[in-house]
Amino acid sequence: MSFSALGLDAAILKAVKETGYTEPTPIQTAAIPVILKHRDLIGIAQTGTGKTAAFTLPILSLLAASPSNGIRALVIAPTRELVVQIEENVRAYAKHLPLTVATIFGGVSERPQIKALEQGADIVIATPGRLLDIIRGREKAFAHIGFLVLDEADRMLDMGFVPAIRQIVKLLPRKRQTLFFSATLSREIEKLTGEFLHEPETVEIGRRSNPADTVTQSVYEIGQHLKPALLLHLLQDPRLAMVLVFTRTKHGADRIARRLEQSGIKTGTIHSNRSQNQRLRALNEFREGKIRVLVATDIAARGIDVDGISHVVNYDFPPHHEDYVHRIGRTGRAKAVGEAISFVSKEDEDAVRALERFTRRGIPRVKAEGFDDTVPSPPRDKGGDRRPPRRPGEVRAPRGQSGQGGARSRRGGRSDGKPREVSMSGEAGKNPQGSSSKKSIGRFFGFGRR
Repeated sequence: MSFSALGLDAAILKAVKETGYTEPTPIQTAAIPVILKHRDLIGIAQTGTGKTAAFTLPILSLLAASPSNGIRALVIAPTRELVVQIEENVRAYAKHLPLTVATIFGGVSERPQIKALEQGADIVIATPGRLLDIIRGREKAFAHIGFLVLDEADRMLDMGFVPAIRQIVKLLPRKRQTLFFSATLSREIEKLTGEFLHEPETVEIGRRSNPADTVTQSVYEIGQHLKPALLLHLLQDPRLAMVLVFTRTKHGADRIARRLEQSGIKTGTIHSNRSQNQRLRALNEFREGKIRVLVATDIAARGIDVDGISHVVNYDFPPHHEDYVHRIGRTGRAKAVGEAISFVSKEDEDAVRALERFTRRGIPRVKAEGFDDTVPSPPRDKGGDRRPPRRPGEVRAPRGQSGQGGARSRRGGRSDGKPREVSMSGEAGKNPQGSSSKKSIGRFFGFGRR
């Protein structure tokens, strides 16, 4: 089927043709006709299958057929990166239409975002936290909303945004068309669809909660202290041309990035401590090939839309099945082939087995050629505490914590109720040329100690 057979506006078809797309993906073929009939929709599909265009194209087509009267479509997404990427898609497909677009997300000034609301952009794309901050007192601006899209709904559930979304939805007109897009459909998500949607039609492409078949998966069973050296060893292979590395925490991401840079590997980072401009710059440099490795926390797992990622490395194995699926979904997109590599230490073994039961698929255990994974962890002092003996009268924080908020301190929730990253991970590093000299390897082993 061609795009022209889907019943889209001629101006949109022209823009789609100019982007180079010739045939709709399965989720687009199934979802677009349903949306054009003004039906509520639950769209389930793997990442990289064109979900954004599946709701963007029909909404733009319907907006083009009616006069503008303020904000008419609201798209809610979990991260700033995803908001920006949806905006890019909307602007590309609406280039021949007299429609205006505004984005709302944290990390930047509220003033231009408030001004955009007051001026009445046709389409608003927002993260739930910032939108809730500025929507109060401006409810009238949303009085004409005809379309509500909840993108990456499962991720918003994981990140704790559901209470904010409920508050936002209460401020919107009841008579509207609601579209619910996700890569997975859990029982919790199904409950939410009952709250927000009216007699929805469900479109499901592929199996639920399973990684794409175009992604080759493997596990390296490795001690925590050897992870840094193994990462650098693998990066000696030029086939790892465009690599996305996932860590559990932002501090771990920064440490890995520093070690890779010290080893001569161009590296960028994306996590919640990076400003919006820093994130966008890192994404653009990664997309343009200026950096080879991008290290990220799960904040980016569903927000990075970059073609050509050859490998995803789970430096820290994710605790949740859905996180694993979405992480590795950054490679092997559409019809491309990609590879997902997971570093698994002893404490991760149960999580890996649970994932295999969940996906009903085993993940091969492999070993890196030319890498010695039997090197023991550096010895600890008696009792496992490397700190100097306690002085008389000295009061110490528990191990793994720091009174100065250091890299291993554990942080609690925020006063505003928004999620915060908590647990810590290991680090990485090696010499620039990937030398296997005992002196260099030994130095890098020390980085991963707990």
